Amino acid sequence: MASQVDPLAEKHNKIMKRRKAFMDHKIQIATDSKGILLVNTGDGKGKSSSAFGMVVRALGHDMKVAVVQFIKGAMETGEERFFKRFPDEIVFKAMGEGFTWDTQDRTRDIEICELAWAQAKSFLQDDSIDLVVLDELNVALSFQYLDFDVIRQDIETRCPGQHLIITGRGAPDALVDMADTVTEMTLVKHAFDKGVQAQLGIEL
Repeated sequence: MASQVDPLAEKHNKIMKRRKAFMDHKIQIATDSKGILLVNTGDGKGKSSSAFGMVVRALGHDMKVAVVQFIKGAMETGEERFFKRFPDEIVFKAMGEGFTWDTQDRTRDIEICELAWAQAKSFLQDDSIDLVVLDELNVALSFQYLDFDVIRQDIETRCPGQHLIITGRGAPDALVDMADTVTEMTLVKHAFDKGVQAQLGIEL
């Protein structure tokens, strides 16, 4: 008795065969190697979390990492506490003074962001650092605490081969245009809107 062909399995196999041919071709022509500029933006949760996931990945490959946190810094986060356990592999600088609605001092916010950028620039010019994360830089740019033209030049002249991740909602269009990879996190719903406070290990 001839075995019956499962139409769903047959359709799946045809789709996967075409998909494999497409992906094999894409992999074959992807021959460039360069320092990647990634931007994580949008109103949804996960922008910094994604960046720190890539930090873990980089450390797994024995890469050296530097992190500068803009805005954040008034309270210690789980990622800061964790990564400071590895001082030889990662330099972690939380240089903000808290949420902009808490500080309520634009002049001071600008001053702090300029200090943070000076630190970031030193990392971008350090060829021993393989990956730099500028966490919440987009927020500083959206409030115009920093001159984007200066930022652009420092990013474009960073060490060859160095990867850079920039996070935060409100990424400027000019930064999105510059980037190699851009991810926009979309908010569907968040526990905070139901009165749930920020949780250790989730938000903090």
